[in-house]
Amino acid sequence: MAEIVSLLLPFFGLILIGYIAAKATKQPAETLGWLNTFIIYAALPALFFKLVSRTPIEQLTRVDFIATDIAATYAVFILLFAIGRLLRGNSLADCTIQSFAGAYGNIGYLGPGLALLALGEGAAVPVALIICFENALHFVVAPALMAAAGDDKRSTGQLVADIVRKVALHPFILSTAAGFAVAALHIDQPLAFQRLVDYLAQAAAPCALFAMGVTLALRPLKRIPAEISYIVPAKLILHPIAVFIALTAVGGFEPVWIQAAVLLACLPTATNVFVIGQQYGVWQERASATILITTVFSVVTVSLWLIVIRSGLLPLQLFP
Repeated sequence: MAEIVSLLLPFFGLILIGYIAAKATKQPAETLGWLNTFIIYAALPALFFKLVSRTPIEQLTRVDFIATDIAATYAVFILLFAIGRLLRGNSLADCTIQSFAGAYGNIGYLGPGLALLALGEGAAVPVALIICFENALHFVVAPALMAAAGDDKRSTGQLVADIVRKVALHPFILSTAAGFAVAALHIDQPLAFQRLVDYLAQAAAPCALFAMGVTLALRPLKRIPAEISYIVPAKLILHPIAVFIALTAVGGFEPVWIQAAVLLACLPTATNVFVIGQQYGVWQERASATILITTVFSVVTVSLWLIVIRSGLLPLQLFP
């Protein structure tokens, strides 16, 4: 337990510091813009490039791993969508945001720092692959479903062009693709360039965690959705269980890859869910509340998942 506390204290401590700083200074949300720009366009891309470019290429082509992880994530998504649509009678647009709230974790900001801290460098490649491919698919699914719901008024051509642009030009995906190219071509990176990448990568986790704390402080809890009763357990408990069962059922993955995938799956709802809701004017306040509530509860649930993983209680194989 002491080891878990030593892992999580700096992690959630940075979020708390950001939260307190935002409450104490009372600066407007716009002041966070340049820090978010640095994180999204410099620090995290440098981290992903570093992780991928220094990995043997054969480890980067595990299509089976990516397909299995995404299948488990979207199984949770579809389940929540069905509950919202069939049992609660919510609109297609509301169901979309609710489903993302239960299946889209804060893997970009929280994932790399926690996984590398808890599992070591062996978790680098699965973390980079999950973040890259899950984000790419989310960028496709969200506008496609909103278009089907009638909340996206663009023509089909404009919608497809915007999706392609967002996927192809996203900094996470570009940096991961560059890392793939360097690893595949065995390109020797100049020492000065490596040091620059290292400096940026080292800033990724602390800046991202601080920014997340500030973001939570600037989004007060105004409206708690009734759906929170099943979205929270779906995100923090069901999602990691589904990922674990799927990966162990397929088999053939290194234990640290399974552990990294489970750890990323148990993270709280991504702040991007609020951004998507805000973009389409759907479920905004309730998405913000869901992010805050899942983040608070994740202090306990992530701790429990780390105990299970680090103590060896997570079986490496469920099926013979």
